[in-house]
Amino acid sequence: MQLIKKLIPHNILILLIFIFVSGCSGTKPLTIGQFSKCPDKPNCISSKSSHSQSRIPPLKYQGTQLDAKKRILTILEKMPRTQLLTNTDKFLHVEFTSKVFRFVDDVEFYFDELGVIHFRSASRVGYSDMGVNKSRMEEIGRLFIQASQNNM
Repeated sequence: MQLIKKLIPHNILILLIFIFVSGCSGTKPLTIGQFSKCPDKPNCISSKSSHSQSRIPPLKYQGTQLDAKKRILTILEKMPRTQLLTNTDKFLHVEFTSKVFRFVDDVEFYFDELGVIHFRSASRVGYSDMGVNKSRMEEIGRLFIQASQNNM
């Protein structure tokens, strides 16, 4: 403990302990369900973003909207530290929590256009997410395409 005190000033140590104990979950945004724009920082990805660095294509499907939604839910159920908060006919809101620091990302899926699932995935806190939201959505997209092909 003495070595830690020498290496890290007292006030920084208290801050680090507070962050570790309280987690970094932030508060649930009031804009969930409104498909808000991504902020001007690299911790958000969206299928409707006007900026190329924060945009990836929406998920596309054939068949019914209900079947597509079931595929998404099946994928989400298998992903670690995932909690489904809202499930309506045309909308899903899911929280993903990181393993170590307990950062929370909000992922929204919108089923309001036949054959297309739009989404937004964003970190609640911090400036950068080190590409986590983009990687997650690319993985969900890959698994969704794979599941769609298996159902044909």
